[in-house]
Amino acid sequence: MGAVVSHASAAAPPPPPTGYAPFVDPAAAAAPLAAEKEAAAAADEEKVDYMNLPCPVSYEEIQREAFMSLKPDVFEGLRFDFSKMLNQFFGLSHSVSMGSMELPSQGADVIKVPTSNYEFGANFMDPKMMLMGRVSHDGRVTARVKCDILENLCLKINAQLTNEPHYSQGMFSFDYKGKDFRSQFQLGNNAFYGGNYIQSVTKNLSLGTEAFWLGQQRKSGVGFVARYDTKKMVATGQIATTGLVSLSYVQKVSEKVSLASDFMYNHMAKDVTASFGYDYMLRQCRLRGKIDTNGVVSALLEERLTLGVNFVLSAEVDHWKKDYKFGFGMVLGE
Repeated sequence: MGAVVSHASAAAPPPPPTGYAPFVDPAAAAAPLAAEKEAAAAADEEKVDYMNLPCPVSYEEIQREAFMSLKPDVFEGLRFDFSKMLNQFFGLSHSVSMGSMELPSQGADVIKVPTSNYEFGANFMDPKMMLMGRVSHDGRVTARVKCDILENLCLKINAQLTNEPHYSQGMFSFDYKGKDFRSQFQLGNNAFYGGNYIQSVTKNLSLGTEAFWLGQQRKSGVGFVARYDTKKMVATGQIATTGLVSLSYVQKVSEKVSLASDFMYNHMAKDVTASFGYDYMLRQCRLRGKIDTNGVVSALLEERLTLGVNFVLSAEVDHWKKDYKFGFGMVLGE
């Protein structure tokens, strides 16, 4: 009546030609491998090798990233700096500034008087020693010495000599850098003795403590710090028996942009301040600034005009005190 064709008896498809390989999307094939590598890298970061921890930053520099944004070196008036290296180790510098200086007052009014200053400096630097000296036209002398006594032991000397009585200062510091810790002992005038120690607890977390004794004023204090840093952020905390509580946070948005904030409470002065700042690195300039809860807004622009020539603009506005500071300057040097 009709032909019936069975599926079971149908002819099988021909075999693929020799050398044939099915098409595979390279992106789809690489995705699992990339995910496995990311998972392995995350696992390695979570592992803590307590016998091979990194050396932390020094106790004095635990907030260095925040200071770059929140403490711009603003000034008022005119500033001119010139520096030149005479040879590989020795250099000279000249600095001229003209502006105004604030005088302490009983009320809220700001009292300013015009002032000017000239400083001559000399620097000597080699791999194991650094000598820096400054002398101003009014006879003030400042000096800094850094000498590597041993591979891990460093001596630092900071001194300031003035014609005014009781204003000269001197400080000796011995810094020791260990494999995963740093320690420092300080000795200064007015019977000042101090020491600090900071230790890496994990790859990202370091804890430290400090203590000081000021014999002339019969004062002492103890402080504790914590610092947590990654490739993208830095967070620090500090508390001391002197009544100081300080917190800071820096977010590295990119290689050229950083945002920072801090909170500071002074129990003795009954003062609370919070601030927010930024640090923006452009191709030819650097812009830094901050705003705080005291109504102070400041900004500092450093423009590179050419090799060895920088133009600087500075501004600071205190809305509560109605104090305004504007300055510009030139920096010449190699």
